[in-house]
Amino acid sequence: MKTIRPVQNLIDEFRKLPTIGPKTAARLTYFLLKAPEAESLKLASAIGNLKSKTTVCQQCFNIAERDPCFICDDNRRESKLICVVEEPLDVVAIEGTGRFQGFYHVLGGVISPVAGVGPEELRIQELIERLRGGMVEEVILATNPSVEGEATAMYIKREIERQIKGENPAIRITRIARGLPTGGDLEYADKVTLSRALEGRIDF
Repeated sequence: MKTIRPVQNLIDEFRKLPTIGPKTAARLTYFLLKAPEAESLKLASAIGNLKSKTTVCQQCFNIAERDPCFICDDNRRESKLICVVEEPLDVVAIEGTGRFQGFYHVLGGVISPVAGVGPEELRIQELIERLRGGMVEEVILATNPSVEGEATAMYIKREIERQIKGENPAIRITRIARGLPTGGDLEYADKVTLSRALEGRIDF
């Protein structure tokens, strides 16, 4: 039986989302068909606002409602400490521990030759610029413990040593501890594991 075009269009859009297969996409679509119109319109409005009412903080590159974001605009946080993460979801995960009071830098991914992502596609040079002036005393490399995450951390370490160590020899480069399983993602780690990984960070 051929699916009518408006239904098929929504199924096709749902299928573009991560982990959503054809059956799940169809279930979601038919759920919305049966739901009250007000509920469907609330979903449509939320999706529209996701783009129209969010921006990217030009200091840390996290997703925000305003620029600078509420974290970068908080003068109670520790300005000498920057935690480098891959994606905005990693900021959410670390903030959820309640144990980190420094600032963040979101790279926007990891170095992955297979996916065609090189260092120039990430916000690595923007990080280097933030480190100039000697205000930052420690950079925590909190990329995921995957092959790509490790390679990205190593690259950033070399760039900091090459470009910043001359200006600020005392700057400390640390890596989150191995409380996280190899190949795991920060966003899926529990708060206790993440807290221990932050507390047990080592010089890198």
